[in-house]
Amino acid sequence: MAQMRKTALLEVIAGKNLGLNATETDKQAILSAIANLEDFNPTPRPLEASDLLDGNWRLLYTTSSELLNINRIPLNNLGQIYQCIRVKSKSVYNIAEINGLPFLEGLVSVVANFEPVSPGRVQVKFERSIIGLQRLIDYKYPASFIEKIESGKKFLAIDFPIQSNQQQGWLDITYLDNDLRIGRGNQGSVFVLTKS
Repeated sequence: MAQMRKTALLEVIAGKNLGLNATETDKQAILSAIANLEDFNPTPRPLEASDLLDGNWRLLYTTSSELLNINRIPLNNLGQIYQCIRVKSKSVYNIAEINGLPFLEGLVSVVANFEPVSPGRVQVKFERSIIGLQRLIDYKYPASFIEKIESGKKFLAIDFPIQSNQQQGWLDITYLDNDLRIGRGNQGSVFVLTKS
């Protein structure tokens, strides 16, 4: 039953370009499919399943206007968005690739720490933002970029600390299996991600 619901969700979000191409009718159908799958969450205590949670996740669909509005940058299109979780260090790396004119591909990244506050909820504190051209940052893929951040590298980009007392929120992990994760954020946003 869960596999059928998972397949139904993946089918309804296919072709929606992270949510950019979703109509109001699509959004209602997607939210319904998400809720149906959440009822069959095989990991009710996701923060205790660090082997499942840890890793690089690619966004399939979201209702987050903050993320989708990145697509409004002139002459650019939102590419892949990753959320890379490092359970051991309680770190989260959000990375949005921006496709544009040749040699002008960009990157918007936010580094955060998280603290479990219940078996399924984390408090997130944003700490650093990096915005720049992929060429100047020498960005190839998320894992190598994260290694550079963890080594303390400063980038030839807009690279600044975030006052985490002011920039924080929470996220509920409402579904987690080997390759799919659903989260609901404090601003009412929904996120569907696949392990990459």
